[in-house]
Amino acid sequence: MGFVQITKNNIETEHICCALGAKHYENAVNEKKQWLAERMDEGLVFYRLDKRAKVFIEYLPAEMAWVPVNAPNFMYINCLWVSGRYKNHGYAKQLLNHCKEDAINRGMDGIVHIVGKKNIPFLSEQRFFEHVGFEVVDQAEPYFHLVALKWNEQAVIPSFKNQVKSFSDDEGISIYYTAQCPFAIGVLEELRKIAKNKSVPFKTFKMQTKEEAQNAPTIWTTFGLFYDGKFITHEIISPNKFDKLLTKLLEEN
Repeated sequence: MGFVQITKNNIETEHICCALGAKHYENAVNEKKQWLAERMDEGLVFYRLDKRAKVFIEYLPAEMAWVPVNAPNFMYINCLWVSGRYKNHGYAKQLLNHCKEDAINRGMDGIVHIVGKKNIPFLSEQRFFEHVGFEVVDQAEPYFHLVALKWNEQAVIPSFKNQVKSFSDDEGISIYYTAQCPFAIGVLEELRKIAKNKSVPFKTFKMQTKEEAQNAPTIWTTFGLFYDGKFITHEIISPNKFDKLLTKLLEEN
């Protein structure tokens, strides 16, 4: 089974794997495609299995990545996803090898990625990356680890940027997000309605440039949920789960 690269020439007709289950988020899917196309001018690659499945890798030079990471001349992996029945067939390693070969051909020093120190939704498993040679080079509260694979030992050690503070200045719910995931965009209005029904202030902050994202108060810029200024979760939360979470937070207060 082969692979296909999504480019600006075919993105309108090809599917992007992460959006397969987001039919009712059509506008969000289109926004994600537009975001991808714009990043392709900055070196982003979207490479997937030539099958209608969630099997893909998305990466770009770390200097252009929409995350608060300091990793000059490294490639940054936005997402590596192999789901369902496609697991345990070696696809993750094949996708990662494609990224590595590309990075070497571009004269880069290594690859970096954000993982969870335990198995957490929307974050890659740390143990897989350690299994293929990555090492933890930095960490940030409450559960973010930065892993790196270096083939140039003289290269800098990647790190999270110092300004990451994991809190915001707003009361109630505040969500920081980008167009990197259609699910993040698509769920916001449903969450807003739940917060309104509970009389909880609700604000969203869409980061529209890499500079905004690189200076964000959250490590995982795709989606970061805060309550009364405190970071709660990076998980793109379902309306039902958000309702229960908000009820719990209100009871604790």
